[in-house]
Amino acid sequence: MFINVISVSCLYLNINLEYEQGQQCNPTIPLCDDLISKKNHDHYRNNAIFELKLRILSKREVDFMLREFSLRLQRPNRWFLSSKRFSKSAGSVLNGKLDKTASEYVENERHMAQLVETFDKRMDQVCLGGDKASRDRHLSRGKFLVRDRIDALIDPGSPFLELSPLAAFNMYRGEVPSAGIVTGIGCIHGIKCVILANDAAVKGGTYFPLTVKKHLRAQEIAWENRLPCIYLVDSGGAYLPLQADIFPDKNHFGREFYNQARMSAAGIPQIAVVMGSCTAGGAYVPAMCDESVIVKRTGSVFLGGPPLVKAATGEIVTPEELGGADVHCRQSGVTDHFAETDQDALNITRRIVSNLNVSSKCQEDEKNHFGIEEPLFDPLELGSVIPADSRKAFDVRKVIARIVDGSRFDEFKSLYGTSIVTGFGRLYGNLVGIIANNGILFSDASQKAAHFIQLCSQRGIPLLFLQNITGFMVGKKAEHGGIAKDGAKMVMAVACANVPKITCIIGGSYGAGNYGMCGRAFSPRFLYMWPNARISVMGGEQAANVLAQVQREIIERAKGKWSFEEEENFKRPILAKYEEESSAYYSTARLWDDGIINPKDTRKILGLSLAVAMEECRKDTKFGVFRM
Repeated sequence: MFINVISVSCLYLNINLEYEQGQQCNPTIPLCDDLISKKNHDHYRNNAIFELKLRILSKREVDFMLREFSLRLQRPNRWFLSSKRFSKSAGSVLNGKLDKTASEYVENERHMAQLVETFDKRMDQVCLGGDKASRDRHLSRGKFLVRDRIDALIDPGSPFLELSPLAAFNMYRGEVPSAGIVTGIGCIHGIKCVILANDAAVKGGTYFPLTVKKHLRAQEIAWENRLPCIYLVDSGGAYLPLQADIFPDKNHFGREFYNQARMSAAGIPQIAVVMGSCTAGGAYVPAMCDESVIVKRTGSVFLGGPPLVKAATGEIVTPEELGGADVHCRQSGVTDHFAETDQDALNITRRIVSNLNVSSKCQEDEKNHFGIEEPLFDPLELGSVIPADSRKAFDVRKVIARIVDGSRFDEFKSLYGTSIVTGFGRLYGNLVGIIANNGILFSDASQKAAHFIQLCSQRGIPLLFLQNITGFMVGKKAEHGGIAKDGAKMVMAVACANVPKITCIIGGSYGAGNYGMCGRAFSPRFLYMWPNARISVMGGEQAANVLAQVQREIIERAKGKWSFEEEENFKRPILAKYEEESSAYYSTARLWDDGIINPKDTRKILGLSLAVAMEECRKDTKFGVFRM
């Protein structure tokens, strides 16, 4: 037998296999799913030639393939490659076809394109960081901008899953883009890490109330998924004019240090890189980390800065003399590594991470993604699935078909409780249980969802919620049928399921339906929203009608009259308020979610999030009492 490598590129390996006279192989077992042409395949005659085009990720994969072929060809009854790499998703292929000639398709596509265009513009703006003068001043000090620091820290070409980039959007007079801190998850030497980086070009990197909230959320993600934390520190501390909303309460500034201590005690590495000011309480960030790096001249750590020292003692000192790199690396021991520049500091940090003695799971994921099936239906069409009119129904399976591997989906109880879709699919090879709204939640749909959640919990399968819910059914028939107790079963199951849960709001998220579909209060590992998403206790029109009815009853009890015009004038500000407060931007600005995402990126972002969530070991689930 001869193995001839016809050609090798960055994506494909073309192999020609030729059998010598008398060699045999088993014709009943296919070679692999990627076989694209076989000569003399029918009878496997002597001297048969096989040509394969195999997708690869790197030269490492080429070496693996050649080694694998050499071994397999010596054992003709085992003609297969690693099943983990080449296995297709189980389940039926969904029908995800759309009528692209329909006017509704065109309207949906146009509507979503407008929403995405607005989203992209806002993202471009906040990713600049502070204003031009602040950025120029920052660069003139020899510092990298915050996102450039992250790019230089993570593995080249690897993705960075940024969290809540639109935090504080249109808040604080629009002067604090991304809440002054960039957080997210990236790979360093193949190890997934949570990165928290102050943006000193935004108000000197000071902490506003939402900066604190965003910092704590990143630490929560690190804790839940047992990911090392890397703090790129460049902050002036608390924003003093808003100190009452930053300092004293349980989930205020002090909680950051509590979390650091608890994570370090739990064996979750804490690493600080002091790249600028680290003042007052912020000085405890490097002091409480497992290892700390500081940059010469630009990095400084002190509980009381030069102005405070002068006021208290009359002593005049420079930041470098008071708490610079030389002081803390040579005298105080607050920091461990001396860096000449930002780049040097980031290189040192990469070396620290390489010595953490944890498995390189990013690299394992890269290997396991080899041969993964892409959806049969284009994710770019996701925006066309969602009606421009949010009141119109659509088949959520069209969405699932554009997210899961191979558009394959094993549906559970497909004929029962049809207003919710449940079943199993795979995201980049990882098995996941999917729960997706297909209408209002009735009793049967609630029971079905609770049953499916129990199944996934028992088997240790993560859950993905695709949320588009107006709520649970109301009315006499529904109440008599037990919608309250059946809805409670679903809510109980979601709350107690001890498996990773990820939520994506692709439409509406209203009322108790938000709870049943794993809203923020139910602690999903990650929660994302599409630009069209809406979230509130109820729709604006329903809220206006309810409040108008209450107002009318008050007026009529007082023997007064209320005209149609007066009622409309009463409703108008309520409708406007709900329109603003239910938008995805209002939500993400306040960190009710982990970020708005472009629908076309849904598969990629959910896949990254699922890979992160599966870092933690499996836990047992215990449910409370279900009312029967």
